[in-house]
Amino acid sequence: MKIIKTPSPHFNERLCPIDALIIHYTDMLNAEEALAWLINPASQVSAHYLIDEEGLIYQMVEEDRRAWHAGKSFWQGCTNMNSCSIGIELANPGHTHGYIPFPEAQINSLIKISKDIQNRWGIPSSRILGHSDIAPQRKQDPGHLFPWKSLAQEGLGLWPLSTKEEKQDKNFVSLLAEIGYETVSPSHTLLAFQRHFQPHKIDGIADQETYSLLHGLLTTQNKPI
Repeated sequence: MKIIKTPSPHFNERLCPIDALIIHYTDMLNAEEALAWLINPASQVSAHYLIDEEGLIYQMVEEDRRAWHAGKSFWQGCTNMNSCSIGIELANPGHTHGYIPFPEAQINSLIKISKDIQNRWGIPSSRILGHSDIAPQRKQDPGHLFPWKSLAQEGLGLWPLSTKEEKQDKNFVSLLAEIGYETVSPSHTLLAFQRHFQPHKIDGIADQETYSLLHGLLTTQNKPI
């Protein structure tokens, strides 16, 4: 797996061990524009890796350094995901410039490097996430077209087990919090969950399917390894 080194000046020392992997889209017209911005001294943003539309991988920050990709964020009690995560950007025009499906070559490269990262750092599947999962009030990437289920089938991230749970036991906000989401703005958080696990229905309404998926994800998280 060839990795092209394109150093960014935007990094600092880590404050805690690496235990998460965050996937983004660039929300820019093409990979060249995104790469130029991520290494631009004026941008104040970076990521560890960028994968272009053809599957080429660029490394901007060494994994043992803290890149500036997550911003204000939260997952399972952690309020500074930059310090504990590795960030991967996927070149995609995003919702700003005409969101499109992710090419097969790009996803294949993502799977390869993500497996390497997961094995190197022992990252749990419950902490392989999208930017919108950790910043639901601000972000929607990598969006509903990202193939989360396919990644989970490769051992990267979780996918809910099938359940027939009724919704009366807990409200959806409690279930989202139990999974790990920030729930300061429940409507935004529910949309983030739907983008990831219910991409055919992103309406901010928790129906019976939503409750089954929430319960199924909790069952998957708690399943013994």
